[in-house]
Amino acid sequence: MPRRTDDADVRLALHPGHSSAVVATLTASERYLARAVLAEYGFRPTGAETMVLARIDHDEPHHADKAASALQEGGAIVAVSAALQEEIETEWTYGNAPTHWRWLTPEEIREATGEAQRIHDDIAAGRLIIHLHAQDGWTTVAVGTYAGGKSVHIHGEDHLRTEETDYASEAEAVADFHRRHTVAVRPGPAPLTDIERDAFDVLGAAPSSTTPVAAPLSLAAQETSQLVPVYANGPGDHEALLKDFFTANGEWEKWRPHDETTIASHESLTLRAEFLHEATHGDNAWTIAAYESPVGERLWHATVTPATPVEIMRALLNSLSTEDSWGQGPGNPVKEEDLAHASRPLEDAGWPLKVGSRLIEWTAPTADGAGLRFDTLVTQGNVLPAWTIWGGSTADNPSWAIHLSTHAPTALIQDVAFELAHGHGHSHSHRPPPLHTASLARHLARKPVAASPPATVHRPAHRR
Repeated sequence: MPRRTDDADVRLALHPGHSSAVVATLTASERYLARAVLAEYGFRPTGAETMVLARIDHDEPHHADKAASALQEGGAIVAVSAALQEEIETEWTYGNAPTHWRWLTPEEIREATGEAQRIHDDIAAGRLIIHLHAQDGWTTVAVGTYAGGKSVHIHGEDHLRTEETDYASEAEAVADFHRRHTVAVRPGPAPLTDIERDAFDVLGAAPSSTTPVAAPLSLAAQETSQLVPVYANGPGDHEALLKDFFTANGEWEKWRPHDETTIASHESLTLRAEFLHEATHGDNAWTIAAYESPVGERLWHATVTPATPVEIMRALLNSLSTEDSWGQGPGNPVKEEDLAHASRPLEDAGWPLKVGSRLIEWTAPTADGAGLRFDTLVTQGNVLPAWTIWGGSTADNPSWAIHLSTHAPTALIQDVAFELAHGHGHSHSHRPPPLHTASLARHLARKPVAASPPATVHRPAHRR
């Protein structure tokens, strides 16, 4: 137990402007050793005679008590305020703790929150550079690289933050993060949580990772200005694409039945496109369908994954605005001339053709994979797609894909194939283009799709 005396070398007390932070006031003439000990336990200097301990797990009293004991062992006289001593003798519990925490001892919980604190400190000090972040349901995920070390995926916020996956290279970590979180990916670190902001306010300094200039990536993962085939590009801004589509095509009516979805309906009531705003990996960002009449049978349909490059999607939407791309419905089976018409841009560009017993496929001649596939055994009404336009390693494991039913119009497929064969854009494979201002405002204003409660609170629920 620290001694209380009027002749103290260090005085410890609760911070007047923070619920759990601790202020250390150094009164001894020789302060170097005391500062070194306090810094070892997380205190940071805020003045010539003061240091502050502010943590994201609100467990400052426990660590202040350990610092006081270490100071005493070194011969210092330490005074602890009555209010702080009361907090030291009371144990925090977390009202939103993960289920598995109920079987952990206080020491094991402290070990978990201590790891979260270490990650937080490394980010704040610039030892861990965060390249990208994304909203994953009710929490935040990120990818970053330690200075001179490994790259990691990080899951969670505040005292629940953990390292999820390690990677040998930064480029691999960033690429896999894009694959997992697709259109939800945003550049740089996530905005500070309320708990982080309160801690930095008490310390009187902002973290290096929250400066307006984006943290640099290594040369392997930096965005470059070179042109790349559009099929090898990042997803881009589909929100802005939707807005541009309505602006350019007055015959399409906008309908938003709920926050998550916008529907574009043609004035003929026979063609519609549905856009899912917060689509993630495994969802369809776009669903398109054409009908025989406003109350007739469906002629064909298509789905588009979230990571599809925006230039490819723009070609598809533009093609919908021409009536010869609407399709004629089932009718006769797909003929050889239909395949030739749909694939002509790829044939002209010299894309290799492979014909199997079931699959007919044109693939890109470059290392960045892409292609057009037709499944000859898929018939009208089959749940499997007959046409697949894809980018990535293979059609069976693509980075992005457009799936179309058997009688999707060959004119539309040809338009997309032309963009696939000849389209180029500036590379955004490791950092997606920033949202337009209006689109960013809509993104921030929208409610999250997930109904799960948030995983963190602004302060612990109670002590026990």
